[in-house]
Amino acid sequence: MFPMNVFEQRRQRAWMPAMAWRPVPLAVVCLAGLVAPVAAAALDEVVVSATRSEQRLSEVLADVTVLDGEALERSGALALEDVMAKVPGIQITRNGGPGADTDLFMRGANKQHTAVYVDGIRIDAQNGSGGTPWETLPLESIERIEVLRGAAGALYGSDAMAGTVQIFTRRGETGFKPHVSVGTGSYGTKKGTAGFSGGQGAWDYALGLSYADSEGFDAKTGGTPRNVDKDGYVRKSANARVGLQLSAGQRLDVTALTSDSNAGYDSRAQGNDRAVRTLDAYGLNWQGDWTPAWRTRVAVSQSRHGYDTWTATHYRTETLLRNYLVHNEWRSRVGTFSVLAERREDSLENTLLVGGHERSRHQNALGLGYGLHWQQHAVQLKLRHDRDSDFGGKNTATLAYGWDFATHWKATASVGTGFKVPTLFQRFSKNGDSSLKPEESRNMELGLRWSDKDLSFSATAYRSKVDNLVSYEKGLGSCGENYCYMNVDRAQLEGITLAGKWRTGMLKWYASVDFQNPHDMDNGRLLKRRSKRFATLGVETTLAGWTLGSELQAASRRFNDDAEAVKSLGGYTLVNLSASRQLARDFTLTARIDNALDRDYTLVKDYAPAGRTLWLGVKWMPW
Repeated sequence: MFPMNVFEQRRQRAWMPAMAWRPVPLAVVCLAGLVAPVAAAALDEVVVSATRSEQRLSEVLADVTVLDGEALERSGALALEDVMAKVPGIQITRNGGPGADTDLFMRGANKQHTAVYVDGIRIDAQNGSGGTPWETLPLESIERIEVLRGAAGALYGSDAMAGTVQIFTRRGETGFKPHVSVGTGSYGTKKGTAGFSGGQGAWDYALGLSYADSEGFDAKTGGTPRNVDKDGYVRKSANARVGLQLSAGQRLDVTALTSDSNAGYDSRAQGNDRAVRTLDAYGLNWQGDWTPAWRTRVAVSQSRHGYDTWTATHYRTETLLRNYLVHNEWRSRVGTFSVLAERREDSLENTLLVGGHERSRHQNALGLGYGLHWQQHAVQLKLRHDRDSDFGGKNTATLAYGWDFATHWKATASVGTGFKVPTLFQRFSKNGDSSLKPEESRNMELGLRWSDKDLSFSATAYRSKVDNLVSYEKGLGSCGENYCYMNVDRAQLEGITLAGKWRTGMLKWYASVDFQNPHDMDNGRLLKRRSKRFATLGVETTLAGWTLGSELQAASRRFNDDAEAVKSLGGYTLVNLSASRQLARDFTLTARIDNALDRDYTLVKDYAPAGRTLWLGVKWMPW
């Protein structure tokens, strides 16, 4: 759906007890030398997330973080969620280890309020509250990630109330480049990957395969039922991309991704329950550059997400999402104009639907965009109208302004709206309500940035109000003593994100800190599993041929449930260590220790994350 040639440029222990983290001293430390994730891209890099077309990162008016392939490789992380947890503005929770149910909160918003794409293919689920099944996305297939924070409904339609995440897999280049990697680690974890990429003439291609399994650990530590066993997982994935330069300015790309995982979990006192998840995504993208000023892009894509589990009975749900896009862009002396037409089709098969096991809907959209850079000023305007087959028309808009008011300095301001239509499961399941209304948001933010070579700093303040939030409630309205989905909540998400990077001698530092207050507007309570303060601080250096890294991740206390006001999940501080070295011309060793101090902490009540873990891997790349 996006231009494929854009990247040619190539256990419970508190932080200190949560009360010990005082915002003012921490803010002073960060402002004295604040840094962005080490993976943050150079400011002249090209991104596509902010406008759905190529744009220099230095010209972007939105709050964007880029993670490149080198940084992803060097991190030694085993799961995509572990990488995303270090991105400013994002918190991750997981019911155990890799392969378990995962939630991503961007700026305190719910998981289903972030739109996610893989090579331009929309990934989503219509079961439960919806959202991307993060536990199915294989890190081994990923070459690059763009994270856009802030309302993006005028660009992407439904769901993008908190922002978007764009994930890109490897693309082939001239020549032939194979790669193989193997590794082993704690809890009997093993992983292997293999693939190749290349290109000749008008063709380029890339193929990747990966396999991982782990004995795991006993993820459930309390509650009823309690089954003392190891909750391991197996995940297999494959991805492929093929590109053809049809002629000058005319390019065709085909992409495919498939991933299967089988993870253990506990829902009864005896028996090893398994959650089987599948993800298949396919996309076809054509781009035509008719003139230096006029470009057309046409994309067709499909993703399918399935979930099966067996307890007393077999439960199955499957989401099928199809997307069609036509996007035109014209560049002129008076600015850049864009027009898009888009169609999204969703269908859900689920054993708990009322009146049949399948439901579907569609949305048609028309979007207009305008951007202008004039001397030190920049303006971007986006308008979009979505017509849903069930809810009728929804309008969204974004207006952003940027001012380069001094050398190295940029100030930005923006307002935007977004919406999310209820999932098919929320409307038509046994606990659903067909009269649910779409959730709606209004977002405002101010930004300040400074950058000079390998030094950078940014501060972004935001406030977003969300109405008609859909909650799973008990004993309200027609629910009686049962649980059901209802439009009962209003939320306000507000905070400030500070991020940057700097270098002192041989040391490269990076950090980010978030102060946020995502709360229920009716009772003032903090939304569940979200901290008011969380931060990352890290440093990298090269010594005697080794690339060494250390990072600290910290978060203040959280509540496990929206209704809790006293009991909380304690704050925590984690220390992670990494090292890599080129062993020979074509071989690289990577080592990583997560939770090096073996801290006990809790992300979800009655579930344990991993203790101290060690990972050791070797990769062969003869190029």
